[in-house]
Amino acid sequence: MNRLDGKVALVTGGGGGIGRATATRFAEEGAKVIVADIDKTEGEKSAEVANESAGNSGGQAVFVCTDVTESNSVAAAVAVAQEKFGRLDILHNNAGGSTNADGPIDEVPDEEFWRAIKLDLYGTFVCCRNAIPALRAVGGGSIINMSSVVALMAFPGRDAYTAAKGGIAAITRSSAVHYGPDKIRVNAIAPTVIMTDRVKGLFSDDKLRDKLEKMHVLGFGEAIDIAQMAVYLASDESRLVTGQVFPVDSGLTVK
Repeated sequence: MNRLDGKVALVTGGGGGIGRATATRFAEEGAKVIVADIDKTEGEKSAEVANESAGNSGGQAVFVCTDVTESNSVAAAVAVAQEKFGRLDILHNNAGGSTNADGPIDEVPDEEFWRAIKLDLYGTFVCCRNAIPALRAVGGGSIINMSSVVALMAFPGRDAYTAAKGGIAAITRSSAVHYGPDKIRVNAIAPTVIMTDRVKGLFSDDKLRDKLEKMHVLGFGEAIDIAQMAVYLASDESRLVTGQVFPVDSGLTVK
């Protein structure tokens, strides 16, 4: 369908899971994609998968080794988009994630709190700061942040991750208003449990997994479910949509 024909996208955390699925879908829809990841092996694999899937759409993917917590590293990825493809239209802030070191406020280690804040929240901040001038230069674009259902509901036991994702939801709303005059749309996706390889590794307790699965009306999600929402938010189909946090949650937040 080439819904992203002529657009250039930067996908952080593109080396696997949701990032790989999104980079692939973007390329299938005709976008030129910068796959940004700190893992060279997985990042290059994602670019390869996206290129194979692009077919005759005109889409293309290249890998750029990127640390989203380092401004110079992100700036270099943005520069690749501009130098190789002439512009940047889409930023998908996908890099992030929780670990089993997380916990309630009085138990979570300081280092885990700062890990989550630095990678998820600060990483999103750094990427936006470096990409916004490039989006403004082409007359606007779309920023797609990754929040979580933990930012929308009480989800005890993951307070470091919850703090980071709640911050992302808040900054999504404020930046949407501030950069609206520049025709830069800013939205966020709030996924539920998405069965990537990384998330599967977090399920050490079968009883917890079974309990969580029963809370989901349509079962757990897959990476493609988030990628499809990202395509919509990246495309001109969502041209009047900004400042929103979209649950892709199998009914979890309304059950």
